[in-house]
Amino acid sequence: MVDHEDRRYRLLGPDGFYWSTEPGTLGGHSRQKVYGRLDCPVALSLIRRGKFKVEYRVFFKDAGTAKACGYRPCGACLRDEYRHWKRSG
Repeated sequence: MVDHEDRRYRLLGPDGFYWSTEPGTLGGHSRQKVYGRLDCPVALSLIRRGKFKVEYRVFFKDAGTAKACGYRPCGACLRDEYRHWKRSG
């Protein structure tokens, strides 16, 4: 079991980056302004192939925070959320 009290995670919030003892639940790409699950197969494939530069990777506490930062849901791993975003946009 990992003791999160000893670790600090750099998360992005509406007011900028901050440190948290809890890891983010979602990841994103700061250039594309997209967020998704940490296990998104598309994002992991892009990272593995060097097409998704890890220096642009950001992490969020939750979907509400990602949206408040101006990010949209991933069309691959968050299909329902993406469809809703697409219809409302």
